[in-house]
Amino acid sequence: MISSQSSNPNEVPSQRNLIVFASALGVLLLYATYIFGLNVLLITGVSIAFAFLVEAVFAKVRKKTIEKAWIIVPLIFALMMPPTATWWMAAIGSTFGVFFGKAIFGGLGKNVFHPSVVGILFLYFAFPPYMLTKWLNPVTEDVVATATPLITLNRGIEFPYSVTDLLLGNVPGAIGETFRLGIIVLGLLLILLKIIDWKAPLAFLTTIFVVNFAGGLLSPEKFKDPLLSLLVGGVMFAAFFLVSDASTAPKYPYSKIIYGVGVGLITVIIRNFATFPEGVVFAVIIMNALAPIIDSMKINQKFSEVAQ
Repeated sequence: MISSQSSNPNEVPSQRNLIVFASALGVLLLYATYIFGLNVLLITGVSIAFAFLVEAVFAKVRKKTIEKAWIIVPLIFALMMPPTATWWMAAIGSTFGVFFGKAIFGGLGKNVFHPSVVGILFLYFAFPPYMLTKWLNPVTEDVVATATPLITLNRGIEFPYSVTDLLLGNVPGAIGETFRLGIIVLGLLLILLKIIDWKAPLAFLTTIFVVNFAGGLLSPEKFKDPLLSLLVGGVMFAAFFLVSDASTAPKYPYSKIIYGVGVGLITVIIRNFATFPEGVVFAVIIMNALAPIIDSMKINQKFSEVAQ
């Protein structure tokens, strides 16, 4: 799940990179627990336990040891869950994601799709009322329906949240997506430490901003404020913890840029023209499938020996 800064996505992340990356996720988890309450820890604990169970079974069958980075998938999955989710939803989603998104492909580096996203998407379609209409307002501690900043922005009604609220997490949303200031700081730290590559995240964020800015000039009723588009929903979290994933993204420099642009474009299209409020998870899974094709493009041939 972590970039090794090489062109080989199958390379196992170093112990140092794994610890730093997991610690970054841990910071978001602790802040979310402070904001949303102890149910966050229950969701995370159950996600980790059932992911470990799947990993242990497959390791036993294949007569191999459990991968060092196994815990990253359930951590990311838990951070993408709504804070009102039940323990059994976490169990089902984590099991489904690890099993169908990673284990059956042979493990880390062999998986085509991001396992955490696979689990979340399954829950979206299997239990939409629980995943899309029950959110916790961290200020009032009330459970609210369809009142996240993203849904408010998509509806074109008066936007009640300040940029400060969006950055500090004083808004309804998924467990790990609301503390955007922390996500940005941690993401930049991961880039500076070369734990994740900057190309795909930057291309992703730039595309969302530019397309919404240009689209707003032509059709302001369809396209949203470019800055707010970056600060609502799961865009920031996806940029640094999903789009940057070395095992499911392309491996060549230009491919990563094309990949990031693709995720950004699909996100904007779904957000602005589809009925589903958030397009990030769909965009990631679609571009995961296209990553091998992007890597095979001729533009990458002369860069095949360039180190990432």
